[in-house]
Amino acid sequence: MAKSNQSYNKSEKEKKRLEKREAKKKKKEARKLDKEMLEKSGIDLVYVDHMGNLVDTPPDPSEKEEIEAEDIVVGVPKTPEGEKEEFDPTRTGTVDYFDHSKGFGFIIDAENNEKYFTHISGHLDEITEGNRVSFELEKGQRGMNAVKVQLA
Repeated sequence: MAKSNQSYNKSEKEKKRLEKREAKKKKKEARKLDKEMLEKSGIDLVYVDHMGNLVDTPPDPSEKEEIEAEDIVVGVPKTPEGEKEEFDPTRTGTVDYFDHSKGFGFIIDAENNEKYFTHISGHLDEITEGNRVSFELEKGQRGMNAVKVQLA
């Protein structure tokens, strides 16, 4: 009995090669279909105009602005020495609540209506609810605290 020229191993390799070829063909067809669908869907190009807005028309080259590299400022620009801003740490407000037995209360800032905690240890004058006061802010454990509180 004569032996077959094609062994089991050879036939398995041939099957795998054919499977790969079929898979490659299917992927190619899928890509082709995707491309056709993309063309049919009508996705338009989007451009950015000279103001940074998205538009559907190409930008006008005449509105293009030339900028020198030296003019680009990265970071916060330095203020000239003569133009230093005066910052007044003193704020004004009204005492919203104050408990004399426990020694703490809250002050509402007149500028931004924020409530700030105050403790009796940070008072310069005796205060009660409803008083107009001036104070400074200091970072505390749970937020900003009113210190150096005095009657306004």
